[in-house]
Formats: sequence, structure tokens, C-alpha cells
Amino acid sequence: MLTREIPVLIDGPVGQLESLYQEVPDAHGVVLICHPNPVQGGTMLNKVVSTLQRTARDAGLITLRFNYRGVGASAGSHDMGSGEVDDAQAAAAWLRDKHPGLPLTLLGFSFGGFVAAALGGRLEGQGVALKHLFMIAPAVMRLSGSEAAPGNVPLTIVQPDADEVIEPQVVYDWSAALPRPHELLKVAECGHFFHGKLTDLKDLVLPRLSN
Repeated sequence: MLTREIPVLIDGPVGQLESLYQEVPDAHGVVLICHPNPVQGGTMLNKVVSTLQRTARDAGLITLRFNYRGVGASAGSHDMGSGEVDDAQAAAAWLRDKHPGLPLTLLGFSFGGFVAAALGGRLEGQGVALKHLFMIAPAVMRLSGSEAAPGNVPLTIVQPDADEVIEPQVVYDWSAALPRPHELLKVAECGHFFHGKLTDLKDLVLPRLSN
């Protein structure tokens, strides 16, 4: 059994996707983690993504994080929209094929929150049952038209109240307009990248992943 993340290359829509994969003993699910905006330097090694990966591992979940097209060693170039969702869909398919009996949870930070939500919407439309969707400081303004969030997946939104990248009120308004139950967790005195607040983030996410 693997005790650390290992590099893997996944066949994506425009070439290979650089990824990190970790198994855990007696896993009760699998998690795909989507990273922030590549144009602003976001990669799968982002510290919030790394915190989410360790949190999921500690919750007893198999994890996969990956670089979108044009990031790191991943082939292609940035699309900044549906292309990254296509990449996430390929990564999710790889993970589900490897562990067909385990439920899938999606986590996304910032731009990755949009990617995870849009992927969740696609999978829901295909009849794929998801365990949970976590959107961390999410770029909800990108969700529209064909790239929409799922309607029935259990949803947790974590939003810093001093976010300098994603306007918190935009996320609060988006949350208020959702026509179904979900969780909105506000993190006080916290900026977009959770400086000094990564432990708080883990404390919020860990028990919800462990259920």
C-alpha cells in the first residue's frame, strides 16, 4: 500500500496530465482536488491544495491532484474555462476506473472551485453519484450556461470573509440564491490564500470528509 503521493501521468483531452496520487489503507472513498487559476500561478502544489490533500488523506480517502493543461508538465495550453473542466473530467475518470467501488468527492480551491463544481454538474448529468462537493473560496462567477454546479450533490462552501481575490459578497449572494440545502462556512479575518488559517481550513473540512 502506498504511504505517500506518487507521480502519475493521466491521458487528458489534449495530452498527458501531470498528477500526484496517494492510496491509504482501508479507504472509504476517493477525492479529486482542483487547483487555482494557472494564469495567476496556480498549480497542484499550491499550499491550500496541499492542505486539502493532506486533510483528505487523514480522513481515510485516496487522493488525486493534477495540473491543468499547460501547467507544469501537463500538455497543452490554458483554456481558462471548459478545457480545464475537461481535464478534471479525465482525471476523475482515471480515479473512478481505478477504484470503481468507492464514492467520489470533489474539492476545488478558487478557480478550482469553479472547475470542481462544473465537473460535478457534468457528472450529475451523466448519472454519476457524488459523495460531496467542497468549494473553497470559489470563483462562482464563472458558473453559468453549460458549466453549472450540480443540483443534488451535498455541498459545502468555505469562504474567507476578508478574501482579496474573490469578493466574499459574490459568494454569499450565489449561496443565498441556491434553491437547495447546503453549507456555507465563513472564515473570519481570513484572506483568499488562508495565510495563518490553514489549520482552520483543515478543521472545517476534515470532519466533513470523515463522515
